[in-house]
Amino acid sequence: MNRVFLLSPASCSGKRAKQQLLRAGASGALASRLRDGGAPIGEVFSFVSALYFRGKLTYAQAFAATEGVRVITTSRGLLPDTAIVTDACLREFAAVRIDSDNARYREPLERTCHELAAMLDADGMAVLLGSIATDKYTAVLQDAFGSRLRFPAEFVGRGDMSRGGLMLRSAAAGVELTYVPLEGTARRGPRPPRLGARAAAR
Repeated sequence: MNRVFLLSPASCSGKRAKQQLLRAGASGALASRLRDGGAPIGEVFSFVSALYFRGKLTYAQAFAATEGVRVITTSRGLLPDTAIVTDACLREFAAVRIDSDNARYREPLERTCHELAAMLDADGMAVLLGSIATDKYTAVLQDAFGSRLRFPAEFVGRGDMSRGGLMLRSAAAGVELTYVPLEGTARRGPRPPRLGARAAAR
């Protein structure tokens, strides 16, 4: 494996997840599938998070090779974006705090990151599509991937929604962002200019 994209998780404890997927009697199509066997985690997290996760998933799927997308979870480490999850899984995710001091979060992530790192080529890279300003993901990922851990330089200074929009545009244009090493690179900076309005689809 030469390159893999690591997507930070969507929150399963927010209003959208609780009311439209996990509420007793929720009647939406996705809620029904989660109760009746499950749905791919990428699809579920895109629904829960809307623009930000949808941007990450669309971008990763546009530029990743087969098997090259993993989603960070709160309690099961890294999962392929196609992994099937159920409503019980989402409740489990919602109950676990993302904190490097929380063993229930950290230990599965450490194990799956080291397993993936062993599969990655020596000159390959793991690209984090997620928060880079804190250590809630980066501390564990950097220990496993070392200098092979990268992130898009264009993320610096942008908020979540701006990153989501940027990735959707990049995927639509077929143009990748610039990946830089996490080690030794500034992760904070001035806010870049706002994205201009997208041209209407023809």
